[in-house]
Amino acid sequence: SPRERAPLRGPRSGRGAIDALRETGGGLSLDNHPGINRGGRPRQPTRPNPAIAGDQPELKGDASTPEVAESGAPLTADGPVADATDDARKTARSLAERLLARGGLEPVDDASSEPAEPAREVVDVSRTRPYTEIARPDEDLAARYALSEDDFPNLVRYGRNLTEEAALANIDPVVGRDTEIAQLIDILGKRRSNNPLLVGEPGVGKTAVVEGLACRLAEMARGGIAFGERVIVELEMGRLLSGTHLRGSFSERLLGIKDEVARAGGQIIVFLDEVHTWISAGASGDGTDAAGELKTALARGKFPCIGATTHDEYRKFIESDPAFERRFQTVTVEEPDEATALRIIEGVRTHYERHHGVQFTPDALAAAVGLSVRYVHDRQLPDKAIGVLDLAGSRAARQGLKDVDREAIARVVADVAGIPADRLTGSDRERFLHMEKFLSEGVVGHQESVRTISELIRRNYAGFRSKRPIGSLLFLGPTGVGKTEMVKVLADFLFHDRDAIVRLDMSEFMESHSVSRFIGAPPGYVGYEQGGQLTEAVRQRPYQVVLLDEIEKAHPDVLNLLLQLFDEGRLTDGRGRQVDFSNTLVIMTSNLGAEAFDDAPQESRGARIGFGARAMSPREATRQRDGLRDEVLTAAKGHFTPELWNRIDERLVFMPLTRDEVARIATLQLGDSQRRLWEESAIRLEFDDAVVDHLIANGGYDQRLGARPMRQTIQRLVEGAVAQEILSGRVVRGGLIRVVVDGDRLRCETQG
Repeated sequence: SPRERAPLRGPRSGRGAIDALRETGGGLSLDNHPGINRGGRPRQPTRPNPAIAGDQPELKGDASTPEVAESGAPLTADGPVADATDDARKTARSLAERLLARGGLEPVDDASSEPAEPAREVVDVSRTRPYTEIARPDEDLAARYALSEDDFPNLVRYGRNLTEEAALANIDPVVGRDTEIAQLIDILGKRRSNNPLLVGEPGVGKTAVVEGLACRLAEMARGGIAFGERVIVELEMGRLLSGTHLRGSFSERLLGIKDEVARAGGQIIVFLDEVHTWISAGASGDGTDAAGELKTALARGKFPCIGATTHDEYRKFIESDPAFERRFQTVTVEEPDEATALRIIEGVRTHYERHHGVQFTPDALAAAVGLSVRYVHDRQLPDKAIGVLDLAGSRAARQGLKDVDREAIARVVADVAGIPADRLTGSDRERFLHMEKFLSEGVVGHQESVRTISELIRRNYAGFRSKRPIGSLLFLGPTGVGKTEMVKVLADFLFHDRDAIVRLDMSEFMESHSVSRFIGAPPGYVGYEQGGQLTEAVRQRPYQVVLLDEIEKAHPDVLNLLLQLFDEGRLTDGRGRQVDFSNTLVIMTSNLGAEAFDDAPQESRGARIGFGARAMSPREATRQRDGLRDEVLTAAKGHFTPELWNRIDERLVFMPLTRDEVARIATLQLGDSQRRLWEESAIRLEFDDAVVDHLIANGGYDQRLGARPMRQTIQRLVEGAVAQEILSGRVVRGGLIRVVVDGDRLRCETQG
């Protein structure tokens, strides 16, 4: 085959000889001589490229420049020319040996009797580098790609010459897109309908694929492949539309572009990024738009064009116009995997290091990919990883740092994702090890539930996580025992914000049509653009606790949606978008089975909560507690379908509070009043245990409502009396108010 008969040849292997010839003044041109190619064989003069303005640069020889016979006589040289040629040959062989070690070239027997084939037939650009890139500027090549403003005024004025920028090394390297680039070349080489359309999610690198094609064309041109002489021009819709307020102005510009591309004879390729914007762009009164004016030229192959759009825009705009759609052949651009994304950012690393004046450690590059995949879900690779790297470099430059490590990347990801930085840096391991202590300080009692929840979340934090939510929990028990407070404390622990909760009252979802409120209305219905209450809240803030209050009141159709949520960690909203729930903690609360506590004998119920007269042995108390728990769980299990019940991670029963636990709750809430009074008025508030007992005895606890009335009792008996003292002027900033029990009421003593 031609590849087997060709001698080993590395990139720019003959450039050293050419430079040496120029230095020595020898007038011989190896690049552009009409009878000599890079293989040393005579060749026919090539036809000039009509799309490229100006003549190709050529070394002019003096009057004594030897002419080479058409018979193909070997070219000989001596003196400095021979030395330069020998040096170039040695350099080429050394480079070839290194490429062979990397698998970049195939070995060839130099002693083959077969004549060498032209370089254009054997150069395989995709195998000479691990990524598509022009390593250093080539001004001669850029001059060949430049378009003359006299010949192509509209393309120069409204477009961006990507191949010229590629030759000048102004385009970042493109990694892992060889398949897509090859597909583009195949489609562009067709005689008719030679228009590829890149379709992919935002940020996957559709524009980068076209830039990679520009770099590949430049490499082809260096290798003598005719296809590489083509020029890619990106048309920018904003510049085309600017100043077209007069009727027909836009059409005139577009017609000029079509004529210029047609005159180039297929040597100019137009790139339309966000091609869906051309639908109805520049529409005139007769309904003609940019897409309509281009349809004929696109179909006949006289307007080689590359388009790019997203899946959503393709369905919305392109598919709705079949005549426009059939002019294109779709090339799907998938999101790269983590390994490819890491290679991509390694390829662009030096560009960002030069821009910010910093150095990225290898750990930082790996963290930019890994952490962005795990915590940034509204963008795609490699865009989100490069964005994290860029922001970390900017932050380091602002802070005067020279190195960007994994911790710096973690803090940037934490800011972007809206989660605590210590969770990503690993400095919160101690917190998770002692999670029970944190929860017990915020929630009184329920030690079994605290332990179960802590173990569940620790498993997730340690790495035993999947795409399911952090946890799906069902809180059962009577009202006022601390279920909602546990939710707030968990939000504080996981996300450092007690308000990181999306709360839905499921009594509002009792009808079958309320599914549309949950995930959003389907297309064609009112509210389609607004999204669902749950899906939209989680899409905007992926890191929070989802609280489904009074879950037993929801309609079965709504409960069926939870099957997918618990099993796969995602929901699809009414607009077809997948919303990720893998970083949420889903908690359902219910009063199912709570009547078991009301139906229990008075002395038994009193013994359990600590207000009864009869003491109960530990064994009997445990047996009573287990019996009540089983009764509540049985009642709840009978309400839910088996498939939903079995998808719940933990089902926890919150038992009624003891008297000591109610006293601790009163103390915590009085402490909150102390804190708020000091922050607002700089006044200290003191109280003793007698005040707590007084609050419990005077409405702070109710057998049916639990400790829920305690907050109102404190506001009425304590905060009301304190407010009276402040407003009367008997205490000023920096003073002290001591609350004491005086008979059957509370009294305030002031100081300062």
